[in-house]
Amino acid sequence: MSKDTTSNCLDEALYAFSQKQYHQSVLILEKLITADPSDFDALVAMSMACCRLDQLESALKFGHRAEALRPDDPMVHTNLSLFYVKLGNKEKAEHHGLQSKIASWKKGGQPTTDQDESEISMAPTKQEGYKTPSKFPDMPWKRNGD
Repeated sequence: MSKDTTSNCLDEALYAFSQKQYHQSVLILEKLITADPSDFDALVAMSMACCRLDQLESALKFGHRAEALRPDDPMVHTNLSLFYVKLGNKEKAEHHGLQSKIASWKKGGQPTTDQDESEISMAPTKQEGYKTPSKFPDMPWKRNGD
């Protein structure tokens, strides 16, 4: 599949998902994942579509495949935590919840590998001189002599 075709298919799948047409979304995502088993976005989307269809074992399978590709992605761990909560596995849910926090702290607002750093840089702050006033205004709430 060409990159444009893949992008269009992913857009279709996400649109179907947004319209709560989860079965349609899964069908499109299966094609994408078959064509490219390492398509991170398709794996994450598939895991959420399976979750919405209450196919939690499949959701976990696709979620862990996405985790293998990007182990420090906060969204992956957030999703896995959700899946484990739904399955009633509190220990693993808390583990992935913590991994999500750690992953987001590691990023620390840094650009991901997909983004160009030149587009994301913050505008430089202008340091203006600050002069402390020599006289402060009267404070009517203070009594004289205090």
